[in-house]
Amino acid sequence: MAAFRRSSYSVVVARMNERDGSEGRGGLAGLRAGLAADPRLQLEGKRETRFYEEQSEMMAKFLGVLGTMLPAIFSLGAIIGAMITMHAAVANRVREIGTLRAIGFQRRDILRAFLMESLLLGGSGGAIGLLLASTLQLVTISTMNFQTFSELAFSFSLSPRIAVWSLLFGTGMGCLGGILPAIKASRLVIVDALRAA
Repeated sequence: MAAFRRSSYSVVVARMNERDGSEGRGGLAGLRAGLAADPRLQLEGKRETRFYEEQSEMMAKFLGVLGTMLPAIFSLGAIIGAMITMHAAVANRVREIGTLRAIGFQRRDILRAFLMESLLLGGSGGAIGLLLASTLQLVTISTMNFQTFSELAFSFSLSPRIAVWSLLFGTGMGCLGGILPAIKASRLVIVDALRAA
């Protein structure tokens, strides 16, 4: 208190006995009831984990919004990139598409081929991104918690579930980016496609 020039305590940490640590009458509930019954005390009893959750609530919300907005923006960019790549692939293979249609391949076959190509493009991009992002496990990131003016340090942890979802998400972005070019490729008129230089 002397170091911070305060005249009263702001936090009191108490350790309960092993048998009193439950939420029952003798445990935390009993402590809360005792604190509420004493008019001299203006204290609120809570578990230490809950106290720290409340202290970092604003920072957690900020990181959650940031962790949602940035991937959304980058995902949109990845979808546009996949779409541009697949449009270029269709433009470069117009004669090939016309030849395939002339020898008997159906529109759905062309559509399926370009969709598979975009899925492979998205899946491989997701795998490379996952590989690069996995190196973040080796880094500890620290920031200031502006609610408590204390340092908040955290690190990323890659689990198999996150890896699978990341690969599926990358593949899905490739699919979204490849739908329109694949439809364009499947709708090419055979004669126009064969005339293309």
